[in-house]
Amino acid sequence: MRAAIIRVKRQPPMINGLKVCVVMPGLNAAATLERTLAEVPRDVVDDVILTDDGSSDATVDLAQRLGIHTLVHERTRGYGANQKTCYREALRRGADIVVMLHPDYQYTPKLLPALASCIASGHFEVALGSRILGGGAVGGGMPLWRYLANRALTLFDNLVLGTKLSEFHTGYRAFSRRVLETLPLEENHDTFVFDHEMLLQVLWQKWGIAEVTCPTRYTAESSSISAAASLRYGAGVVWGSLRWRLARWGFPKPAFLRDSGRRLAASTHSADAPEAISPLARKP
Repeated sequence: MRAAIIRVKRQPPMINGLKVCVVMPGLNAAATLERTLAEVPRDVVDDVILTDDGSSDATVDLAQRLGIHTLVHERTRGYGANQKTCYREALRRGADIVVMLHPDYQYTPKLLPALASCIASGHFEVALGSRILGGGAVGGGMPLWRYLANRALTLFDNLVLGTKLSEFHTGYRAFSRRVLETLPLEENHDTFVFDHEMLLQVLWQKWGIAEVTCPTRYTAESSSISAAASLRYGAGVVWGSLRWRLARWGFPKPAFLRDSGRRLAASTHSADAPEAISPLARKP
């Protein structure tokens, strides 16, 4: 069955005159991409970008048919590297607000206006979709071991960092352009730890953070990291938070917290840069 072509209509920005861009870091998302895109509210979102991280399925072909601005890593570089490409491209295309939405349909696109509005209000520079606030994470299919790890790591972070966030480990996030241009994101790891390091940078620079309750939706098609990768992620979270606290106490700052760290806006094109594919173009 041929996939329906869903085009993102170009309209005047609808939230306080600000351009809203949705970025999708994708890896083998062909089974869920169209369903995810179909729920993206067109009256709010001005641009959609997908970066494919070396998928072995038809993610790229489907994204092209759906009219999504697509970039391709010819080899798998990692979740963090994928986000760097997404954010860099969103800034290049003039985004004022950037919302990361996983294309695996785990997070509902219907909350995009809520997250973007938190930024557009001027009260916050970062907004997080929390699966914990509503209390239905396990009922929504989150594996119990993952829920317990989430809660333990979040408790650790709140104690060490002096914060009161309900969840540090959500993949549903919105950022202002100013934040993405200011944080030294090129200093972060290319792995899943990128997410946590980014929040540590946000907290270090004292940007305002909002949380929006988000339903949990785990299915057989939802992306999930392996047990080994989960352990590495957990270790990276603990180590990163301890380094943050030590830096607050006057110890030397790690590179990802330094004001002189490399920023996305200052990145230069390299031979390893992703290939950009125009919507509806066909690869030979």
